[in-house]
Amino acid sequence: MAVGLAALVTVAACGGSGDDTAGGSAEVTVWMYPVIADQDASIDFWEQVESGFEAEHDDIDLTIELQPWEGRDEKIATAIASGQGPDLVLLTPDQTLQYQVTGGLKPVDDAVEDERDAYLESALDVVTFEDELYGVPIYHTSTTTAYNMAAFEAAGITEPPTTWDDVLAAAPALAANGVAVMDYSGSPEMTLNLSFYPLLWQAGGSVFTEDGSDVAFDGPEGLAALQFLLDLQEAGGLPADAATKANAVDGGPLGTGTAAMGYALTATDIEHMKTGVGAENVVVGAPLTDEEQASFGIPGVLALTSISDDDEAANTVAGYIASPEVSARLNDAAGTFPARTDVDAPTGDDALTALNDALQFAIPGEVTPSARQVMAVLSAQLQAALQGSKSAEDALADAATEARDLIARGG
Repeated sequence: MAVGLAALVTVAACGGSGDDTAGGSAEVTVWMYPVIADQDASIDFWEQVESGFEAEHDDIDLTIELQPWEGRDEKIATAIASGQGPDLVLLTPDQTLQYQVTGGLKPVDDAVEDERDAYLESALDVVTFEDELYGVPIYHTSTTTAYNMAAFEAAGITEPPTTWDDVLAAAPALAANGVAVMDYSGSPEMTLNLSFYPLLWQAGGSVFTEDGSDVAFDGPEGLAALQFLLDLQEAGGLPADAATKANAVDGGPLGTGTAAMGYALTATDIEHMKTGVGAENVVVGAPLTDEEQASFGIPGVLALTSISDDDEAANTVAGYIASPEVSARLNDAAGTFPARTDVDAPTGDDALTALNDALQFAIPGEVTPSARQVMAVLSAQLQAALQGSKSAEDALADAATEARDLIARGG
């Protein structure tokens, strides 16, 4: 295995996939990632999952290995290629397609056979390829809009803007107070899933055509989304460094009060915003609306790797981790949301309620084999437009030309 795998944090030393040290018991190894941000809490949680599972299934030895986000794709690809790695691995939908296309995954329909109707349909659809399921959803992320109402009220605006027109109308009054109406992060290192894509979806557009054979972001919807940003920028409605800034709420414009709203914020982002400007000043609302109301949110799924040598045991593990009891506990610990309809969402404040409500508008990104490469191409051209070196039309046209070349060459 790759040298980097030596640094794994193993939450239980029960033996790995392929070992046979438990009197013939099946052995299943899961690679899990920091869904629970606090490391100590994460270790404790997954230890409890292991012990709980093994108490119910004494014929299966479960090992959950906690992996870092850094170098994730490289490590997974190396493990699968070498045949030395996990039976199950936590993936996002686009990663799931990436490894399915290359033969690195097996279907997991058996893991949800008796409970398929309990899952959010969208969470299953996004990891269903060629009519087979390749991921068992264990949680869902959600994003929505949050407002610093103190900033709006100081500008004489008493109702939070809920549409693009509202946002544009509010920009001049806030700019007069030195506040950008909306935060935006244009760094090429920033995922467009949390910056440009939600606006594209709200305009009624998509990155790719329905069959994924061509890009569609250069249509009128993409132009409307980019022009919306440029119009805001001209009105002083975006941070001055919007073209290059990263997505930091803590210490960024939303945390310091120099931007009045964010439109693709996670629960953690909202907590940072409350810490920065005062919880009493933060109002959490629904996703913004233009032609459509849309937000970003994806399921985290357990995928069965091609190197698993006991699919039945692995599917049993996946079903257990995705079960209502474990799912509810995971959502509470991680601040995520249910991928099932029979699990109550975390409660405690208005933000969690709003984020759970936003799931009905959540779009899980663009799941095609070339999605990440196309995102990189488009990101650079969007930055050029925000820096003033290209018009919206030219930026999207140039991005489309380069993206189509990528697709023609197979990504």
